Amino acid sequence: MKENNKTSNFILEKLSFNLAIVGGGRACKFFLRLLQNEPFTFLDIKVVGVCDINQEAEGFCLAKEMGIYTTNDFQDLFKNKDLDGVIELTGSREVLLELIRLRPIGVGVLEHNISRVLRNFFLQDQQLKSVEKQILLEKMASNFLMQQANEQISVLSPDFMIVEANEAYLKAFNKSKDEVIGAYCYEITHGLNAPCSASQPALRCPMLETLRTGESAHVFHEHFLSGDHSIYCDLVTYPLKDQNGEVARIIEISRDLTEDLSSTWERRVNLLKADLKKLVQEDRMISLGKLVASCVHEINNPIQGLLTFSHLMIDILKEDVPGPDELKKFQEHLSIMSSELERCGNIISGLLSFSRQSNTGFNDVDISEILKEVITLTSHKMELQDIYLNTELYPRPLIMQGDVNQLQQCFLNLIFNAIEAMPQGGQLTMISKLDSAHKKALIEIQDTGQGITEEELDHIFDPFFTTKEDGEGTGLGLSMVYGIVKNHGGNIKVNNRVGKGSSFILNFPIF
Repeated sequence: MKENNKTSNFILEKLSFNLAIVGGGRACKFFLRLLQNEPFTFLDIKVVGVCDINQEAEGFCLAKEMGIYTTNDFQDLFKNKDLDGVIELTGSREVLLELIRLRPIGVGVLEHNISRVLRNFFLQDQQLKSVEKQILLEKMASNFLMQQANEQISVLSPDFMIVEANEAYLKAFNKSKDEVIGAYCYEITHGLNAPCSASQPALRCPMLETLRTGESAHVFHEHFLSGDHSIYCDLVTYPLKDQNGEVARIIEISRDLTEDLSSTWERRVNLLKADLKKLVQEDRMISLGKLVASCVHEINNPIQGLLTFSHLMIDILKEDVPGPDELKKFQEHLSIMSSELERCGNIISGLLSFSRQSNTGFNDVDISEILKEVITLTSHKMELQDIYLNTELYPRPLIMQGDVNQLQQCFLNLIFNAIEAMPQGGQLTMISKLDSAHKKALIEIQDTGQGITEEELDHIFDPFFTTKEDGEGTGLGLSMVYGIVKNHGGNIKVNNRVGKGSSFILNFPIF
């Protein structure tokens, strides 16, 4: 046996033992596995050799795999000058007596019953490790509190009891440490007599979430201080786990958001309003890209027709002076060419108008005219995707105060959503009418697609929510529609039939 007397932070280094085993059976295998998987805290036990006359014994084979010296003659083990002892695991009294008789001076012999002693020693060692880990756990909690001293921090046990709290926490609730330690968190923060989840089921408890998942949790809570004063808190919980991976403590960090909340919200609202025109214009550019592809096809067809008629007329002129019949054909050709050129001009004018950013703000606008312009821009895209367009538009102007760019984009986004909901084709219906009793214009856009699932229905107007694949959409389309409608004093609702389609119904105040 060798003993090292050096100390480090008042902890003795491990004592080292070199042991050999006689008997390579099941007990030997257990002992080798024990040392391999569960090393002792203060002992460094090393097996330097294994002996057995049966070279197929399971412990003997394991020793070979581990690179330990093996032999069928135990006297070979005594050749190791660093040997401290031999464990006899055969259970044979004759082998034990022979070992005792032949052992070198200073080498101890332990009989097979020593394995029971070692097992008990192992259990004691594990308890010592558990205590060490518990101390380490408490030290981690303490260090965490010190590092985050500016935040309100408490350490909770799984039964909601406060076991530690820092000065910021005590100051926030105007309580002493004696009043807080041992009390329950729901008593201190909410003035309740039972856990929040039981007293107020709608109030999410981050600690329960951490206990359930073993992960950090995050919520916003209203905490009640002395008197009638309350604060709004950003609350985060973190787990501290024991050696079995179970949550033993929960660190809860609370940050007061009350002073920042109202000013932050107001600032966000102002920023959103200021950026609405920019967002609409950027979204218009995305929509323009979608329109251009279909419009190119629509313009290409009449251009090819114009070229054909031009070549026919040139060929006729080359042959001879055109007669009455040829002149009549010329008139027909020119009439068709003029009509097609006018159509191309209208398409290009519509695209140019749509791409141009207007700074006019709110003016008198005709919703009926805006709907017609949007239909002109999208009708060919519908044809390419085998979508039949059905329109039931109010025949007279529907005048309201609005921004042309924003309203165009609002209707265009709804039409694009309807088209994308019908990849195999279908029917898109646009309806506009006057609600004279309430002085409102009603616009409805229906599709015969798959509809919207119940899970998605509550989130379709949320910013950046999208069911499309990555790269196919930003999730701003319907949230922008909602913002534009509200910005114009209107309302929007959805009638949905899963598997049969959906309908978006908008209303705007008119004169």
